[in-house]
Amino acid sequence: EENLFMGNAKKTGPYDSMREYITALEERGKVLRIKEIDQDRYEGTAFVYRMIEKMGADRCPALIFEKVKINGKWMDGPVIANHFCGWETAALLFGVEDVTDDSGAMYRAVMNKLTSFVDDNGKWKKIKPVEYKGEKAPCKEVVLKGDDVDIYKFPWFKNNPGDAAQYINTGAVFMEDPELGRNVGTYRVQVKGKNKVGMNTEPGQHGWHFVMRAVRRGKKSIPAAIALGVDPVVYSMASTKVADLGEDELEYAGGIKGKPVELVKCETSDIMVPAEAEMIIEGDVIAEMEEEGPYGEMYGYMGKKHENYYMIVKAITHKKNPWIFNNFTGVTYTTHMLPWQVGNYLKLKKVLPYMVDFYSPMEAIGISIMSIQKRFPGMGISAGQVALGLTTSKIMIVVDDDVDVTNISDVLHAVATRWQPYPASLIIPQTFNMGIDPSIKQRGISSKIVIDATKQLPIEGGPAEWPLVSKVQLEKMAPESFKLVDEKWDEYWKEWKK
Repeated sequence: EENLFMGNAKKTGPYDSMREYITALEERGKVLRIKEIDQDRYEGTAFVYRMIEKMGADRCPALIFEKVKINGKWMDGPVIANHFCGWETAALLFGVEDVTDDSGAMYRAVMNKLTSFVDDNGKWKKIKPVEYKGEKAPCKEVVLKGDDVDIYKFPWFKNNPGDAAQYINTGAVFMEDPELGRNVGTYRVQVKGKNKVGMNTEPGQHGWHFVMRAVRRGKKSIPAAIALGVDPVVYSMASTKVADLGEDELEYAGGIKGKPVELVKCETSDIMVPAEAEMIIEGDVIAEMEEEGPYGEMYGYMGKKHENYYMIVKAITHKKNPWIFNNFTGVTYTTHMLPWQVGNYLKLKKVLPYMVDFYSPMEAIGISIMSIQKRFPGMGISAGQVALGLTTSKIMIVVDDDVDVTNISDVLHAVATRWQPYPASLIIPQTFNMGIDPSIKQRGISSKIVIDATKQLPIEGGPAEWPLVSKVQLEKMAPESFKLVDEKWDEYWKEWKK
């Protein structure tokens, strides 16, 4: 019990460990502790689905399961889930000073914060990692080797009865290449035995390139380390495509944190890993294929079984009473993708200076919304087409700058009242897309669409004159009305009985 919270976390991030971050969430009332969860009956998964249905993804707390039943055995936690629950938590972990529960405001605050780390040439600030100088790194409080290695000692979840097995799905996988240096990426890891796990590095991902390069050098395996419970900024950079192949994700994490990430050498290889991680699983990725999956993917559909690499585990090191993190993939937010969104925004702003805002809702992968200052016919369609070419979005909704792109109700209202399917749409028949989109026939190939929900000019088929939006009419003709309501807001609710 005493190890669950340390107390007195910093008011805002960046944080040096996941423990510090979770403590900060708890101090803000954003953590729900549950004594027991029977995951053999998929209680945790069903609870998360129901919680989101009743509360909405942005309002749900992080979860701490103190004891979990797995494979017929009750195991001590904590197992922590839904730890990236909405834009308020993003503001907290990236270091916004005044964190509130206003999702739209927090999204923009984090975007502004992260944009400040990017120079005029689009280059992110970097700080190189350093070696940990303490007597014993926290991630090495317990060292297991040889016959003591047993993945099943720890409470990994099988989220769905359709999953092939238990999965380690919150790990940052570290690999090194003599020419490219370090790569840190997040790949799902299937538990296959006490010292064997599957490694799902998809074709084209940086980890896949590292394995392929090792094979071309005549190697039959490549050393790797799975770092679990790394600090939230490191995890975010490992989960997003900010670093190009051959760049070090940890340098970008250091730039955001304002100080270097501290690393310690693995027990069985020269790979350097975060000293503050909860656990390190060390081993060799074998350049042979065997079945991996199926697994419930981030789109909310079951991913297919396919062949992939596997890793033989040689050592496990961890903190005493390690905190285990689980993603309910396809149900909850699994990471904060804002560094990626900042990258998209800056790329688009460079070629579309009249773009005002850009947003990709985490609950609707493949849909993006952009607002523009529309000045002449065709701007909506052309802006949307450019955006589809520079992002992995499948649906690009373009709205006027009076629409809040983070407010889905406002966006849908614009689509319902300003968009005509013809002629204000553009379908691109065949182009690249996310490989795991369940609606596509051929991996990575998809059609895309631009929905131009800006006010159409007469030459575009729109009305000669657009009527005023009712709220705008109110603001123009009774400008003091909202100020009056805001001043009396608390007074209105005094007699309300829930």
